[in-house]
Amino acid sequence: MSAEPVRQAEPDGRVTVAVITRDRRAGVLRTLDALAALPERPPVIVVDNSSDDATLQAVRHHPAAVRVLRPRENTGAVGRNLAVRQAGTPYVAFSDDDSWWAPGALRRAADLLDGRPCLAGVTARIVVEPSGTEDPVVKELRESPLIGPDFLPGPPLGSFLAAATVLRADAFRGAGGFHPGLWLGGEEELLATDLLRQGWWLSYVEDLTVHHQASVARNSTERRILGIRNTLWFTWLRRPLLPALRRTAGLMVTVPRDRASLRAFALAAAGLPWVLRQRTPVPPEIERRLAALQRARKSSSARRYIG
Repeated sequence: MSAEPVRQAEPDGRVTVAVITRDRRAGVLRTLDALAALPERPPVIVVDNSSDDATLQAVRHHPAAVRVLRPRENTGAVGRNLAVRQAGTPYVAFSDDDSWWAPGALRRAADLLDGRPCLAGVTARIVVEPSGTEDPVVKELRESPLIGPDFLPGPPLGSFLAAATVLRADAFRGAGGFHPGLWLGGEEELLATDLLRQGWWLSYVEDLTVHHQASVARNSTERRILGIRNTLWFTWLRRPLLPALRRTAGLMVTVPRDRASLRAFALAAAGLPWVLRQRTPVPPEIERRLAALQRARKSSSARRYIG
């Protein structure tokens, strides 16, 4: 009796993968290799943030069918806005140049979003490579304190991790995408809050997987500075007055007492004029969710400002 032939999964054209990169040729090529091997065969858009090395040329010559966007300057996370603007699919999955989606995850994400019109995005379980261990932030996602409707495929979220999330493109565009003022570093929190305020839901889904092998070509201190600055800006942009003051005071006593933290607060203070002009505090229901998330994150090992 002969064995039945193995059926190959059909390509799935519902999800575009948007990748941002800068000066990480080896990493982005590894990511593109992994994306090209996916059974979904997703369209891929790479935004090269003005690399100074040979990244751009390498991406353009990659055997996978990749569309490359080259802004005139380093746009940081806002480069994803450029990719979503060009995407012709209903959903967009984000990848960094040190992360990639597992086979079948994009198809599963699209199925979940197809059947839930009020769901803006789904966030995957993150596996750290090469160890194969689970990222510490996954515990926080899995144990989200928020309560949501029964139609959600997993715990409701108040924010998301871009490189582990598939978003509804129309919802992304309707909420304005990633704010250009934040540029990079915790930029997801502001977009997520604006999505929630528009009535969308976000959810963690256990059976979606994304792999992350953190690049060694990163300045952890600079990322910490941007993270603290953007946390303050988000707080001042969206939290009501008393919670914003309490959150600011809490950060002042909990971040490391060093020059990096001082620089972060100085940068945040320098941005106060535009932040106050654009300040639109969330309504009480959304503030209750933000407060619940803030309480839950106090014990999270993934939320420490280090580096």
